[in-house]
Amino acid sequence: MFFLVTVLAGGDEKVTVGTQMQQTIANCESALASLKTFALETEDQNAKQMFQNMTQQQQSVVDNLNARLQYIQEEEPQFKN
Repeated sequence: MFFLVTVLAGGDEKVTVGTQMQQTIANCESALASLKTFALETEDQNAKQMFQNMTQQQQSVVDNLNARLQYIQEEEPQFKN
């Protein structure tokens, strides 16, 4: 069972866990885009491979976070935005 958790942001604005998850996913997707760009733009094959590996790992993180967000939204409708 999940409980509605809110965080008081500046100005006493309430932020739900669902909103925090969406913000985290957006940040992770931004990092993923940067890693993809680095992989495409570098000419150093070792660095290219490193960035490609990191891209795969970051995609897994994004996928897991999205799955968790979906689960939270299904279990606790008040988290839906």
